[in-house]
Amino acid sequence: MLILLPPSQTKQTRPRGRPVDLERLSFPELTDTRRRVADALAATSEKPDAATRLGVSANLVEEIARNTRLTSAPALPAQDLYTGVLYDALDVGSLDAAALRRARRWVVVVSALYGAVRLRDRVAPYRASMAVNLEGVGPLASAWRPELARVLPEAAGRGVVVDCRSSTYVAAWAPEEELARRWVQIRVPGATHMAKHTRGLVTRALCEAGVDARTPARLAEVLEPGFEVALHEPARAGRPWILDTTARTTP
Repeated sequence: MLILLPPSQTKQTRPRGRPVDLERLSFPELTDTRRRVADALAATSEKPDAATRLGVSANLVEEIARNTRLTSAPALPAQDLYTGVLYDALDVGSLDAAALRRARRWVVVVSALYGAVRLRDRVAPYRASMAVNLEGVGPLASAWRPELARVLPEAAGRGVVVDCRSSTYVAAWAPEEELARRWVQIRVPGATHMAKHTRGLVTRALCEAGVDARTPARLAEVLEPGFEVALHEPARAGRPWILDTTARTTP
């Protein structure tokens, strides 16, 4: 099974510690592109119009400045770096040992800077979206698409791809051919403000259940005890299954 998560805009920092070592991250095939993107992001973030180029508020001075310290800033495990509604609901720190092992094996965060990272990978805080167009690199979604296509199909193995990403990050990689038939997007109907929270709960529930679902139907069965689910077939070949998912309320 492969559970794809988006990154969060908000990220934790650490006052001291070792910087990122790109050679030690998961998916070493991505190292050269990671280095190229990091260099371009740092250069862009030093420009007077960096906020405009990055598509962020000009008030985010410190967050933009972090992009100039990517090789020296203390790195954090991805499970600690990313914060916010989805990651609060996942709550990696409270998983039992078996569920934590599965989370570290199944969960991959798709990142504009690092391409794809697992929860134990130690990475630097940064501010960049997959929608950014960096000089010398181009649109990040386009830059990462062929690179992620090299590594993520193998990471999925024979299990389903559980996609909790936003459309901005889906643009960086979509399963193709045989794997597309096991691609399931988690949709939260009628409650957009709860979508991130529910996707975090789904990720947690799958890691706790410990079932390596091989089909979309089996995935729905695994989630059914804790969620109201409705599985919809792909609109056409190469498109994902849609699993409408709503957390059941406790009586």
